[in-house]
Amino acid sequence: MLALLGLVTIAALLLSILRKWLSPLVALIAIPVLAAVAGGFIFDIGPFIVDGIEAVAPMTAMFVFAIVFFGLMADAGLFKPVVSAILTAVGRRPPRIVAGTAVLAALLHLDGSGATTFLIAVPALLPIYDELKLDRRILACTVAMAAGVSNMLPWGGPTIRAATALNMNVMDVYGPLLRIHLAGLLFVVLVGYWLGLREAKRLGIIDHACASTPAAPAVKSDWRFLANAALTFGVIAALISGAIHPAAGFMIGVVVALLINFPGSERQRTHVEAHANAAFMMASILFAAGAFTGILKGSGMLDAMAMTGAGMVPAGLARQLPVLTAIASMPLSLLFDPDSFYFGVLPVIANVAEAAGATQLQVAHGALLGQMTTGFPVSPLTPATFLLVGLTGVDLAEHQRYTIPWLFATSIFMTVCATLAGLLVNQV
Repeated sequence: MLALLGLVTIAALLLSILRKWLSPLVALIAIPVLAAVAGGFIFDIGPFIVDGIEAVAPMTAMFVFAIVFFGLMADAGLFKPVVSAILTAVGRRPPRIVAGTAVLAALLHLDGSGATTFLIAVPALLPIYDELKLDRRILACTVAMAAGVSNMLPWGGPTIRAATALNMNVMDVYGPLLRIHLAGLLFVVLVGYWLGLREAKRLGIIDHACASTPAAPAVKSDWRFLANAALTFGVIAALISGAIHPAAGFMIGVVVALLINFPGSERQRTHVEAHANAAFMMASILFAAGAFTGILKGSGMLDAMAMTGAGMVPAGLARQLPVLTAIASMPLSLLFDPDSFYFGVLPVIANVAEAAGATQLQVAHGALLGQMTTGFPVSPLTPATFLLVGLTGVDLAEHQRYTIPWLFATSIFMTVCATLAGLLVNQV
């Protein structure tokens, strides 16, 4: 009975979100509450929700302050010299231009926002692509690959959702993936360089050094810029090393950033408010997800579904669910938005895999190798996709046809790396 009720609850969640009958915020709260009432847990709904919210509170705080922190760094102009330096370095050589595109997009995606990445990278690079008659699909593809890989950052939406849905510490999820993340970025840069070589051959550009780009205007590195760079490096290094909890690290980082760049209470309030809307929207979704998972776990629906699923899936296949999830993760971005997948589908897969001898962490790693990481820049379920094609002037269908194979190849490459590193299979 509980397993059936859980399946109906998840199906209703997926359908209501995908059909846009309900917003994710409403669906994540209303549907499990109705399921709890139907299951006879009406007087337990409050405690279930509170338990779920308590589990996600630290990660929600981390995400909120991460958005504000990187927003403040952008306001302070930290990324402008990086853009200028990369544009100067790539010159007019197609292989360097495309590889540099990947590097620039990866750096710009440090804030975890696809929209920000696309809004800065595409306008900066599009004039160069057009002047040299480089295919705009390559620009869209390369930016998509770099941003997609970097979307697995610990303050990125997919990783936060995976950790929240499985009640794990976000750094425990991301830490082992760091080397896979870096390997994925190296793969993207190499693919970009190869795409540039192929484009140079198509255009008949033999002497790539025949034309050079004038040096970009020097950016004055005053003490604030150096302080911001040191602060950003210090915060990220502290988080990755585990020296401080991510929420505390970003909270301290926000305070220091405000004191350095925007002295005075009025200026500080103005800059925080500028990023408050994005922070609040994600925080509300995460708290709603906490309510959803709190009800499903507290009522026993998740455990019941896992036991039923474990009985139906052959043991040998169930143990391979992390690898199978990794292989399917990128294409699944075309079918599931991040909320419905990570809060509705992932917990069920993770519990079935765990019952068969795999671990929930392995399933989380498999999902993060593609589902709304490499998959988000081509998914019609994410607004950022339409922003990217709009900025580049590439038709959505053309963008998907050109870019999906490369994004899938990136996901498979990272899957192979993760498998060899023992992140998706139990070591014998």
